[in-house]
Amino acid sequence: MSNLFYQGRGRKPVLDQARGVYMWDKNGRRYLDGSSGAMVCNIGHSNENVLAAMRRQMEKSTFGYRLHFETEASETLARRLAGKMPEGLDRVFFVSGGSEAVESALKLARQHALARGAPRRWKVISRRPSYHGCTLGALAVTGYAPLTEPFAPMMQQMPMIPAPRAYLEGFDPTARETGQHYADMLEARIEAEGPESVLGFILEPIGGASTGALVPPPGYLERVRAICDRFGVLLIADEVMTGAGRTGAFLGGDHWGLRPDILVMSKGLGSGYAPLGAMVADRRLVEPVLDAGGFAHGFTYAGNPLACAAGLAVMEEIDRQDLCANAAAMGEILLARLGGLMQRHEIIGDVRGKGLLTAFEFMSDRATKAPLPKHLNAHQRFVDIAYDRGLIVYSRRTRDGLEGDHVLVCPPLILNGGHIDELIDGLDGALAQLTQEIAPAMEAQ
Repeated sequence: MSNLFYQGRGRKPVLDQARGVYMWDKNGRRYLDGSSGAMVCNIGHSNENVLAAMRRQMEKSTFGYRLHFETEASETLARRLAGKMPEGLDRVFFVSGGSEAVESALKLARQHALARGAPRRWKVISRRPSYHGCTLGALAVTGYAPLTEPFAPMMQQMPMIPAPRAYLEGFDPTARETGQHYADMLEARIEAEGPESVLGFILEPIGGASTGALVPPPGYLERVRAICDRFGVLLIADEVMTGAGRTGAFLGGDHWGLRPDILVMSKGLGSGYAPLGAMVADRRLVEPVLDAGGFAHGFTYAGNPLACAAGLAVMEEIDRQDLCANAAAMGEILLARLGGLMQRHEIIGDVRGKGLLTAFEFMSDRATKAPLPKHLNAHQRFVDIAYDRGLIVYSRRTRDGLEGDHVLVCPPLILNGGHIDELIDGLDGALAQLTQEIAPAMEAQ
């Protein structure tokens, strides 16, 4: 009997050690980490250079409260991170995770509105489906019913527009007209809400867990930026999953030259070595807030020197090993191989992604895009089958969290061709087993 509890009662083997792209349990069984944990371990497990940097910091100090001291680790990481940002984003606020980063961004946006004399601006538009974190503020901009509905009475639900799921809705995902169609929904919603009440728009440049590596149509992000500028709405980029090289560029938005007003990161920034996240904002937003009395927000572990030392070493490894380029190159190969699985397994209805943020979606009919019967819980069953075969992947419900199934395949950025072969073999075997298991239910439809 464990004293721990998390989402459910399920138990897993005890982790013994992890190296590179592999993990071992106490029984000596090896697993290929095909999802980088929860899309976290971008540089792989137990990197010696990161561990050495953490040891050096531990010998000096493990904690220094931000109201008492500045630390070299946090100052250096902030400077290094600002150098990777779009032009103008140079003020950094460290946190311990993605939910904290999103919460910080929402509060900064609101305090900036107050500081500049616009108290009526409080609405932050987001997309459905989407996931931005588990705190009440982050849930208010999350479009994923199973996670939000239990807490609806406790939070101020924010307005939403559809995510650009062109492949499900009969539009050409490669057409600029499609990008304009979905971006125009933002303009319509701002006007419907009243532009004077809209504070911001938050989005993932490339979809994460809720939409399964959804790449936006051409022109979408550029038009979104223009719409936000026209209405004086702050654009908040949630790069918690897409940042730190995951998509083949340091930031997911870099593929389109996106310049948000506020950007949030976590996951790959600390790469699993320490809890670490960051909000990075334009100086023009931060300075008025500080002038008006300061940012009324904070966390005990903000700027923790040990976490920042780990994050700095992670960034150095991303550059030293040129992991953005490797993610781009290996991602093209992985997407092509996933396309091969789609040809062999009719259960796969779509393959998508960028870099090493990739996914495939299950469908009962590719032509109609009909999902599998939701009672099959196919996405979770697939994860369990793969795990039993020594392969770790990650899954979610595609359609507002209520039905549909997709599987995220997001291995560490140190991936090589041999790892891809092993990964595809594991997926192939798990797909064959799942197809066999659900065949009676599909025939009975």
